[in-house]
Amino acid sequence: MTLFEEPLMNCENLTAREQRVLIGRIFNIQRYSLHDGTGIRTLVFFKGCPLRCPWCANPESRSNRIQYVRKPQKCIHCDECAMDSQECPSGAWEQVGTEMTVEDVMAEIAKDDIFFDASNGGVTLSGGEVLSQPHFAIALLTQLKMLGYRTTIETSGHGNKKQLLQMGQLCDEVLFDFKIMDSHKAKQHLGLNLERVLSNFTELVQQGCKVIPRLPLIPGFTLDIINLEQILRFLGQFDIQEIHLLPFHQYGANKYQNQGMEYQLKDLRVPSPSEIQGIRQHIEASDYRLAVGG
Repeated sequence: MTLFEEPLMNCENLTAREQRVLIGRIFNIQRYSLHDGTGIRTLVFFKGCPLRCPWCANPESRSNRIQYVRKPQKCIHCDECAMDSQECPSGAWEQVGTEMTVEDVMAEIAKDDIFFDASNGGVTLSGGEVLSQPHFAIALLTQLKMLGYRTTIETSGHGNKKQLLQMGQLCDEVLFDFKIMDSHKAKQHLGLNLERVLSNFTELVQQGCKVIPRLPLIPGFTLDIINLEQILRFLGQFDIQEIHLLPFHQYGANKYQNQGMEYQLKDLRVPSPSEIQGIRQHIEASDYRLAVGG
């Protein structure tokens, strides 16, 4: 697998005029999603994430750079494409990530207006991690709210608190992942600063945002009764009504090969229905509404 990358422009160094035309890096816009928010959703996937969760189903989202991936099984070795995904006759070269303005993304979202109106749906910013492109995310959310869209973000909470709070004020709900509650293991396995994440969650709730905790259920990492109890004990401080469970799956396994990356969990079993049901009953006993799958 061959992979090339282009760097991302640093928005902090743009002039005032340039900031009015912010450029974001998006690797997918997924339509007609029935998860990740209420109603029918359009999901906008941001490129770039500071974490390295070994179970990540979107490994193409980790780098914030535009990437060009060559799939050897499709390559006919014609030497004509010169790493150009537009010219490649066999489709072996694929561009992962596209530079888009807020207006570009809004134009794509507007195509789905009829679905939002009929289902009380809206737009979810996902990733990657939206906090990796905060200026673009805030500009996009601002435009969406001005036009009356229902908005949601998915986040690990691992990022700048001020920017996260700005996003929270522009959202109808925030889907907030809880992963490993042992600070040493969270840093070791994910690169996650647990203290920062918990502080960011606390302030989001305290400023009145509707925050829905989400619990990835990963055998050997998070699918553990001690970890679960630590999450529930932390959440018990707040008026949280709803929790989402995200059982581990292997749907993203092939993406690692396409990206030339090693997939560490290829042999990890998925949780059994009885395991998920046991976790569900345990959480529901604490009077939370529960959804499986987001």
